[in-house]
Amino acid sequence: MQDLRCFNHPIPRFQLRPSVGAVLALLLSVGPALALAQQPAPPVEVTVVSAAPQTTPATFEYTGKTESSRSVEIRARVEGYLDKIAYTEGDLVRTGQLLFQLDPLPFQAALDSAKGDLARAEAQLTNASATLGRVKPLAKQNALSQKDLDDAVAAELSAQAQVQSAKAQVRTAQLNLGYTTIKSPLNGLAGKSEFRVGSLITPGASGLLTTVVQLDPIWFNFGIGENDLLRMRTEAAAGRLKGPGIDKLEVELIQADGSVFSQKGRITFVSPTVDQQTGTVPLRAEIPNSDPKNRLVPGQFARVRIQGASRPNTIMVPQRAVMQGPQGKFVYVVGAGDQAEVKPVQVGDFYGEQWIVTSGLTGSEQVIVDGAIKVRPGSPVKIAAPAAAPKPAGQ
Repeated sequence: MQDLRCFNHPIPRFQLRPSVGAVLALLLSVGPALALAQQPAPPVEVTVVSAAPQTTPATFEYTGKTESSRSVEIRARVEGYLDKIAYTEGDLVRTGQLLFQLDPLPFQAALDSAKGDLARAEAQLTNASATLGRVKPLAKQNALSQKDLDDAVAAELSAQAQVQSAKAQVRTAQLNLGYTTIKSPLNGLAGKSEFRVGSLITPGASGLLTTVVQLDPIWFNFGIGENDLLRMRTEAAAGRLKGPGIDKLEVELIQADGSVFSQKGRITFVSPTVDQQTGTVPLRAEIPNSDPKNRLVPGQFARVRIQGASRPNTIMVPQRAVMQGPQGKFVYVVGAGDQAEVKPVQVGDFYGEQWIVTSGLTGSEQVIVDGAIKVRPGSPVKIAAPAAAPKPAGQ
C-alpha cells in the first residue's frame, strides 16, 4: 500500500526579495515629488485699495410720475351753441388765446334790452328828482301837505333804486356776452375738445369743453419708504449723513430711456403723514420745463435722483471686493507678512461701483480687490498695480 505520509510534507514557500536596483529607482522617483510638496505655495498676485475714510456725496433714487403744476378745466359759464373751435387740439396755447366761441347774438340782444331798461330808469329818476325839487319850496310855504312831500321823496329814492338795478342787469348782460368768448387762462397744453361746432353747450358738470395743463414748471411726485426715512433720520442723528436742508437738495430726473433731463429742480413739498396704502411718505419736486426741445409732459414715469447730501468719514470698497460666506459678507485684507486675512463687514448703500462699509473696517486696511477669489486665509499675496478707481455715481 502506498505510503500516504508524503501528503503531510509542508509545501515550501517562495519569498520575493526586491533587488537593490529596484529600491534605488523607487526612491529616486518619489524623492523629487516629496520635495516639491514641502515647498511653500507661490504668492497670489492681487490688487488692493486703501480703505481710508473720506467724505462722499450721498445720492438717493426713487421712482415717480410727472404731474402738471396747474391743470384747469375749461367749462362753459352760459348756455349757447358752439360757433367756433379756435385752437389746435393737443397744441400749446398762451394766456388770453381764444379757445371757443359761443353764439353771441342772444346775449348781445339781452345786453341791448338791459341798456334800454337802464335808460328808462334813469329817465324816471330825472323826473322824480325834478318833481321833488318843485315840491320842497311849496312844502316850506305850507302850500302842500307833508304827505305830498313824503311821496315825492319816496318816488326819487325808488327811481334811484331802479337805476341801480338796471345798471346791475346791464353788467350781468355784459358778463354773459363776454362768457361766450372762452380764452385760455394760462400757458399750457390744451387737450381735445369735448364738443364739436354746432353743439348746444350748457354750464355745469356737463359743460366741460377741454383741459389746459401747465408744463412749466412741472411737478414730480414720488415717495420715500418709511424704513428708508427712519434710516436716514438715524444716520443724520448719528452724524453719518449731512445735508443742507430738504428744500435745498437738488433733484435730477432720469427719464425712461436712461437719459438725464437737462434741467434740475427742488423739493417743494413733504407730506406730514405716511400713506396708509403704500407705506411711503409722499414728496413733490418742482422742475423747470422750459426747453421746447426736451420737454416733460404730465403722466411720465421716471426716476428722481436726490443730490446735495454727503456722508463724512465714509469707508467704501469696490463691490467686487465684497464676498459672501456662510457667516455673512467679508473682505480679504493684506495682513502681517503679506498674508491674506478675512475681515467680516457690514455694508450699506451703493455709491457708483462701490459699496459703503458701515462696520468691520477701521480705515487703515489694504483691501484685496482683483485676485481675492484665489486667496485663502493665511495665504501669501503679492501686491500688483493698483486697481482702477471706480467711477462715482452719476458720472
